[in-house]
Amino acid sequence: MEKKHLAWHETLEIHELVAFQANGLMKLKKSLPDVKNEELKKIFQKAISEISNNLNELLLFYPNMPRDVEEPPQMPRDEEEPQERDDMTAFFAGDLLGLAKATVRNYSIAITETATPQVRKTLKKQLTKSIDLHAEMYEFMEKQGLYPAYNLKELLDGDVKTARKAMSMKS
Repeated sequence: MEKKHLAWHETLEIHELVAFQANGLMKLKKSLPDVKNEELKKIFQKAISEISNNLNELLLFYPNMPRDVEEPPQMPRDEEEPQERDDMTAFFAGDLLGLAKATVRNYSIAITETATPQVRKTLKKQLTKSIDLHAEMYEFMEKQGLYPAYNLKELLDGDVKTARKAMSMKS
């Protein structure tokens, strides 16, 4: 049976993959000029090429993602709508959000492998701090208009824009 659009869960997983890889691609491209070791430079170039290919393939799914949803009412913002940014705020914030998210996942997995109570206690404490950092970064990005989590159309359109920006950057 032919479906009109992708499933919600796969749409959101692709969103996460595109957002994470677009930010990573920007970081790699910005770092490449500073990489002096030729072997490492080749690995960076390979990673840039592979991530660019990944993004191109994933972006092909965006036209089939559900976007015609009724959005919940939004609270009016005190500040003006964000203008096009020339600074790197979105990149830096997204990078830290991605790091915080990966850290939460890694701590969650690590805790399941603990046998020593003191290690478990330490990891749980650090997991909680990582969750708090993730929440703080999300709230910052939402307040700045950088993460429209409650507007699927804006969220997905932002993914496409960021991925295209990352792929068009010079390395």
